[in-house]
Amino acid sequence: MAKSSKHCSFCGRPETQIGFLIMGMDSTHICNECALQAAEIVKEASQDKSGIPKLDKEKVPKPKEIKTFLDQYVIGQEEAKKFLSVAVYNHYKRLMQEKHSDEVEIEKSNIIMVGYTGTGKTLLAKTIAKKLDVPFTIVDATVLTEAGYVGEDIESIITRLLQVADYNVKLAERGIVFIDEIDKIARKGDNPSITRDVSGEGVQQGLLKLLEGSMINVPPQGGRKHPEQKFIQVNTQNILFICGGAFDGIEKKIAQRMNTRVVGYGASLETENIDRHNMLQYIAPQDLKSFGLIPEIIGRLPVLTYLEPLERDALRRILTEPKNSIIKQYIKLFKMDQIELVFEPQVLEYIVDKAIEFKLGARGLRSITETIMMDAMYESPSKKAKELVITLEYAHSKMDKMSAHRLKIA
Repeated sequence: MAKSSKHCSFCGRPETQIGFLIMGMDSTHICNECALQAAEIVKEASQDKSGIPKLDKEKVPKPKEIKTFLDQYVIGQEEAKKFLSVAVYNHYKRLMQEKHSDEVEIEKSNIIMVGYTGTGKTLLAKTIAKKLDVPFTIVDATVLTEAGYVGEDIESIITRLLQVADYNVKLAERGIVFIDEIDKIARKGDNPSITRDVSGEGVQQGLLKLLEGSMINVPPQGGRKHPEQKFIQVNTQNILFICGGAFDGIEKKIAQRMNTRVVGYGASLETENIDRHNMLQYIAPQDLKSFGLIPEIIGRLPVLTYLEPLERDALRRILTEPKNSIIKQYIKLFKMDQIELVFEPQVLEYIVDKAIEFKLGARGLRSITETIMMDAMYESPSKKAKELVITLEYAHSKMDKMSAHRLKIA
């Protein structure tokens, strides 16, 4: 009697016709192909009828958990982290809310973050994207123009979100969008424009319907609209918008507002407690209006927070402490060539001093480190040395060769 060969208990095919078998209880087996199909069935079962993965209340990260995660990558900015963590957590809760007879519906609270260049606005957005189970995209407001003009339409923001969501419209409608450089679309003056301001006020007016929540017709592949094109309809009601910008010069607007009531004997009493080195902490919606944002868009960004200017201690910590710190990146680069890279402590202090001198924030740290390391990165791979020590004298020599003017405008 012929010996019976093993076979898949699901499709019945023998071992010779399939890749491999996974053994179960009581001599049952499942082949690799049936196992893949089973995984797809489980995946579909965990989704609702609209094809959206169900959110588990137990797995949704709490605000403190989100902030702890951000702390690993971003130094300081406690206030901004707190605002972001709460906003993301509330976004999850809004997506999970069930319809009740009380008819109370939780509405979204879009955020606007104000901070000097290099303080970590974009880094916060990129970092928080790693933690989320909803689609997240970062778009740049500088390329946006009013419909019909050279540049990108406002709807391209939603196109990016659709691409991240693999064109699953229902999934994209639960996403989060970070609009960077929002200050670049401010109108040129505080008064309404007489001529067309297609890249400023025109864009702000176009953003109103997106931020508020409405049905948007989006070109599937992005680009410009044309009449014969098919559109994808996306409802932006549940999409959370986080905006960020440097708002260079807004501290003057804040100072003007805070000094308006300072007349006579009360002047010294009201101004003596003002920290003039960090005016952003006193920012208010009327300052954004003075800068050039229209009142309608300010009203649709109800949560206003700021990022603190980076002090010397924060810059020093940014250089080495985060998981993805600049120094750790360079050490890894050299390790790939079997070279151990060592920085003397005085070199790190020197890099921080230069970053403060050039007023470039955290980005300045990379510019200066790149300048110091360029020759070493060029020469070291060809040498057989197993260790490279960066001394203060070496750093000085490389920085002296670099034009300070070029670095300042980088």
